[in-house]
Amino acid sequence: MTGLLEGKRLLITGVITDASIAFHVAKVAQEQGATVVLTGFGRMSLVERIAKRLPEPPPVIELDVQNQEHLDSLADRVREHVDGLDGVLHAIAYANPETCLGAPFIDAPKGDVSNGFEVSAFSYKSLAAATLPLLGPGSSIVGLDFDARVAWPGYNWMGVAKAALESVNRYLARDLGAQGIRVNLVSAGPLKTMAAKSIPGFSELSDPWNDRAPLGWDAEDATPVARSICAVLSDWLPVTTGSVVMVDGGVHAMGI
Repeated sequence: MTGLLEGKRLLITGVITDASIAFHVAKVAQEQGATVVLTGFGRMSLVERIAKRLPEPPPVIELDVQNQEHLDSLADRVREHVDGLDGVLHAIAYANPETCLGAPFIDAPKGDVSNGFEVSAFSYKSLAAATLPLLGPGSSIVGLDFDARVAWPGYNWMGVAKAALESVNRYLARDLGAQGIRVNLVSAGPLKTMAAKSIPGFSELSDPWNDRAPLGWDAEDATPVARSICAVLSDWLPVTTGSVVMVDGGVHAMGI
């Protein structure tokens, strides 16, 4: 029996620790037959160490999405390991936790907001453009989202950036559809990752989630989200694009 991603070549960004959603995606993808290449930013030695905890330690490429040289050379550096890509995971986001998360929304300075927008939303377009030479018909680009339809406690300008990400997703889907490339987001419920630790009052958001979710929710377990992302990266959603796939136990559909 072959795996869901048998023979697929995937580029996965955003691995920081083995609690990262991206790490769990890489693990499930490998278990389902994919060849994985990771990107890291900043503490590359840490990412390389974490990569060794995967079933098959993958190559790790440095990628700063605000560095145009990194973006311009990405396709060539990926080609050193695989001859093309069938899927890309964008798992990159950042906003200054002191000014854009938890602090009064109205006080956030323009520079910090702009930086958060560039890293968390514009980089989705940047990554798509950088990997486009490696993609072809049937390829899938997936980004990580958090439901931006409402205002969440403490999420502030990251919530605004996620709303922008959702719009970027629609426009990329429009422009890349002619090339047979699907572009979708997976909106996950709250998970206790490294990124979550930078959100003041995260427990206010996550603690009641299980009670509100019709299917329940375990903020300690990223595997259900990883499986859903792998499904979107697979061939099993061949005409789904421009969508936000909700993977939150059903909270998005509830009135309270």
